[in-house]
Amino acid sequence: MDPVWLAIAFGLGLLVKLIGLPPLVGYLLAGFTLKYFGAESDDLIQNISDLGITLLLFTIGLKLRIKDLLHREIWGGASIHMLLVTLLMAVILFGLSYTSLHIFTDFTWQQALIIGFALSFSSTIYAVKILEEKSELKSAYGVLSIGILIIQDIFAVFYIVLVAGKLPSYWAIGLPVLFVIIRPVLLLILEKIGHGEILILYGFFLAFVVGAELFKFVGLKADLGALVVGILISNHKKAKELADSLMSFKDIFLIGFFLSIGLIGLPSLQMLILALVLAIAINFKVILYFLVLTRFRVRARTSVFTSLALANFSEFGLIVASIAVGKGLIPSDWLVSIAISVAITFIISSPLNSNAHKIYSGIRKHLKKFETDKRLVYDKAFDIGDAEILVFGMGKLGMAVYEQLNRTYGRKVLGLDYNYDVVQRLKREGKNIQQDDAADSEFWENIFQKSKNHNVRLVMLCMNDHASNLFSVERLKKTPYKGNIAAIARFEDERQQLEKMNVDAVYDIYSEAGYGFANHVCDQINIGCEVKKTIW
Repeated sequence: MDPVWLAIAFGLGLLVKLIGLPPLVGYLLAGFTLKYFGAESDDLIQNISDLGITLLLFTIGLKLRIKDLLHREIWGGASIHMLLVTLLMAVILFGLSYTSLHIFTDFTWQQALIIGFALSFSSTIYAVKILEEKSELKSAYGVLSIGILIIQDIFAVFYIVLVAGKLPSYWAIGLPVLFVIIRPVLLLILEKIGHGEILILYGFFLAFVVGAELFKFVGLKADLGALVVGILISNHKKAKELADSLMSFKDIFLIGFFLSIGLIGLPSLQMLILALVLAIAINFKVILYFLVLTRFRVRARTSVFTSLALANFSEFGLIVASIAVGKGLIPSDWLVSIAISVAITFIISSPLNSNAHKIYSGIRKHLKKFETDKRLVYDKAFDIGDAEILVFGMGKLGMAVYEQLNRTYGRKVLGLDYNYDVVQRLKREGKNIQQDDAADSEFWENIFQKSKNHNVRLVMLCMNDHASNLFSVERLKKTPYKGNIAAIARFEDERQQLEKMNVDAVYDIYSEAGYGFANHVCDQINIGCEVKKTIW
């Protein structure tokens, strides 16, 4: 790869990050910029792109369980939504075929349906990046979003097999049996592999050899193989560590994918107009997500956040369109227009997701009318009972805080987390914990505005996502609550932001870790030093 390419990608990535957009938008712009100056996509860029997508799906698999896909709101919601969007987009496109745009010359209903199907996908790459940045992959809407995307990916595989005319070999029948046999071996190796570079190398081996190459050998999609292998070992205790160790590699490789989109081709004015129209039509897609999900008993809040996370067109849509172009089913100009519309929807979706909490707070009274009477078991709000101290975020730090306070105050301490599985596991261990989200404005209203009998004296925010901590403080300040608030910060600017919001105690988890470690060592080991006394 030319160093100039890296410089342009870095420069534009940094620029869009400084104005509040994800760097991936800058990488897309870098691709179009390079194409404008005559650059062409080569095998290296394509290989890097493929590596990024494969690693992405493998890491998704590491965080996913099959039973999550069996929920009706996931497989049913995804299927119904794709059908509705395909038909709606086809109608819109066929209506546009009566305009003077030359791209619609000899346009047919069959072409409209193919393109509508390509536009029914939402971006796995974008959604995962957004959820990771917000530390909400395991939230109710995070699990729902990823589940829907996986169902969409499965539809993409069926389409590729059907349209590409490439049937799997008969060896594919033996894959389930093979995986049942080798899974214990894979888990045993993961148990014994240790940490560091050998763990990373094992992740590459699983994703690219056991997953991608094995599926490719039997005529199946390589990316699907990486996803399946990730799911196979997702229940292992080291799955999260493996996913975290691969994150930086995945992010670097995905830069190649976004560059390759921009390098597809330069658009004409008519292509740009069409791309803008398609991007505007994303509003219909978001509305349909919301309506379909609420019919499956999903809360309005969860439905909105899921809809915003999926408010874009997809890289898989480009794959679907490219196969159709290769088979002569649609003109090649459509691939460029779809690529541009994908980039535009990424730009549109970024501020929507960054301000998702504020957007919902502003219109939730209207949206709650669409909720059903019954709720999903993992998507309801709970009563805090007689708790006096609320600890939000049951990660390692939150759990340590809970345990320490619990020794002194017992059941007066209530732990809360948005991860249903974490909550159920800790409940089985006898912990006083409930499922709820500190960034949920409805939670605070139910506790501190609708109920006047609460006993809460202290709220501790131990969530990894700084934006969620900030929003939680903001919503809490708007209630009649008069108790104390404590929150964690990772960096100096985060600490300053929380202090400006009059948070009573801010804990810098990095600087304070050294202080705590030193105290722990002094308590456990006698190093022969006298305690220094301060004379006042």
